[in-house]
Amino acid sequence: MTLTVHAPDGVPEVVEGTDLAAVLVGLVDLVDGDVVVVTSKVVSKSEGRVRAGDRDGALAAETARVVARRGPTTIVRTHHGLTMAAAGIDASNVALGSIVLLPLDPDASARRLRERLHALTGRVVGVVVTDTAGRAWREGQTDIAIGAAGLTVAESFAGRVDAHGNELAVTAPAVADEIAGAAELAQGKLGGRPFAVLRGRADLVLPADEPGPGATALVRAEGGDLFGYGAREAVVRALRGAARDQAPFGAPVPPEELLAAVAAATCDRATGSVEEGVLVVRAAPDDAARVRPLLDPLAFAHGWVCTPVEPGSAVVARMRPSTP
Repeated sequence: MTLTVHAPDGVPEVVEGTDLAAVLVGLVDLVDGDVVVVTSKVVSKSEGRVRAGDRDGALAAETARVVARRGPTTIVRTHHGLTMAAAGIDASNVALGSIVLLPLDPDASARRLRERLHALTGRVVGVVVTDTAGRAWREGQTDIAIGAAGLTVAESFAGRVDAHGNELAVTAPAVADEIAGAAELAQGKLGGRPFAVLRGRADLVLPADEPGPGATALVRAEGGDLFGYGAREAVVRALRGAARDQAPFGAPVPPEELLAAVAAATCDRATGSVEEGVLVVRAAPDDAARVRPLLDPLAFAHGWVCTPVEPGSAVVARMRPSTP
């Protein structure tokens, strides 16, 4: 297999109303099966998403919730469902004193660009809108797909068998993200090349009348991520116990998992049993005062709640799932 990525030079300054498709077809000859990659910044500029001001002033409006803070860095979940530093607000490659917000609907932006390219050229292509993001556990950043149209964004290998006869269970390459990363190698950050055309994966490009699932399909639902909060923020949210903070912790865990957490957090000072779906936690009288304050945040973080018990009882808490 051979892949080529071409990022053309000569792209003029993009402003609100710029016809991105017309700019691109003046620079490259597209063929059926190409994947057109465009940075979210020029999409946003063409859609009028440039604002006067700074990141701090715009952050709250672009934030669905804060995930973590470390010094000057704020990681948030955006209204798109993306988890990004500063909600993807960018202050580079734009006039001093201005910022660029992410497109309101990157998938819709990708669909419009694909339709316009088809109208101008008759070619059936895929489109990926990209932005730069950090990765958990790794230094550095890479480009990812935040919008897509006419493209299979993830392949599923589940059920397939490798060369040794092993069945693959959960392997699902996020090919739209891989395309975004490959394109960035050719575009660069300072080269003024916001477009790239990847050729060689026509098998991923959908028919002209099929927009595909979009990059939204790559966003995990709230509560589906193992790292819905930063480490410190998770502790604070669990201690606070506000209902609005619970979704990122995920669905209620099995009672055995919660019981193991109770034992670990109390250094085995508490024991428990499951009785008709309720986890009954017990502790010796001398340990009860130390154990009881730990149980509410533990329950909250695991999708459970504590219910009142009689004072002086060996039972220090009864826990039940917070949802059916």
